[in-house]
Amino acid sequence: MDSQAIHNLIQSGMPDAKITVHGADGVHFEALVVSAAFVGKMPLARHRMVYATLGEHMGNAIHALALRTLTPEEADRQ
Repeated sequence: MDSQAIHNLIQSGMPDAKITVHGADGVHFEALVVSAAFVGKMPLARHRMVYATLGEHMGNAIHALALRTLTPEEADRQ
């Protein structure tokens, strides 16, 4: 598994999202996902949405994924 593969999986499940994924060792990754679909959702619900796009890869090919999930408005404030 690599950063581009994770990016592609998330993008396929959340086509409107802007996604950045980093992870040099092939098992530990960091992702920033910005999506309007997160509006009104708590952080845990946002993370579950992203995890759903990764399916069985979580806990297998992807051992650790640090997530930052933002709405477009939240991302603009940073």
